[in-house]
Amino acid sequence: MALHLTDRTLLDAERPFAELLGRSGVTEVLQLRSRFGFMAFHGGWLEEVTDDIATAAAERSGASVYACLQGPDDQWHLPSHCFDPTDSPVLRQFLDHVDVVVAVHGFGSPRLLRAVLLGGRNRTLASHVAVHLIRRLPHYEILHRLDDIPRSLAGQHPRNPCNLPRSGGVQIELPPRIRGKSPMWTGFGGPGRVPHHEALIEGLAAAARAWTPEEDSAGDSRGLVPEPSIAG
Repeated sequence: MALHLTDRTLLDAERPFAELLGRSGVTEVLQLRSRFGFMAFHGGWLEEVTDDIATAAAERSGASVYACLQGPDDQWHLPSHCFDPTDSPVLRQFLDHVDVVVAVHGFGSPRLLRAVLLGGRNRTLASHVAVHLIRRLPHYEILHRLDDIPRSLAGQHPRNPCNLPRSGGVQIELPPRIRGKSPMWTGFGGPGRVPHHEALIEGLAAAARAWTPEEDSAGDSRGLVPEPSIAG
């Protein structure tokens, strides 16, 4: 397994996402359902379990889903703004179909082991998702104010795919523990997913089911962060 964190081969390419899609073991997943979408474009073996979370939440809520999965041998962590829909008809079809999106990511920080971060530029949607997660994840701090989220994880870049649908979206950053990738789950024998992972999926699905056209309109008008930023 090779995680290319310092190799700039793809970053220096004219079209990094197109270059990534041409790599062995990289596949895209698309399922179109409702106008609410979930994404996991750092999925597969890169930010592990993110695609499972996005896919399961979409299935339970009747939402649409897009994922870009990287295989076990090579993982390239492209910045989110490099995922250009002009390089992928599949991603373009997804973004044209949905009105809002929740993009699922994983992160690791010793200071934020119990934090779930809700970035992205649709702040109405971020607050909506937070309401549904807070009641289901009492062991975590659900951070949905941009001032509380590290700038590099706030998902504010205008070209970040979570901000490209008609009404924008949310970038949710998840620590290893909630994804079942922490030593605390050593010995867990099931059945199914670890409890925190399962509660997260149900919270996201509930948020998607409860999202209304009225809230969508609010996000279109006053819920969107107006100022551009270069943060992820």
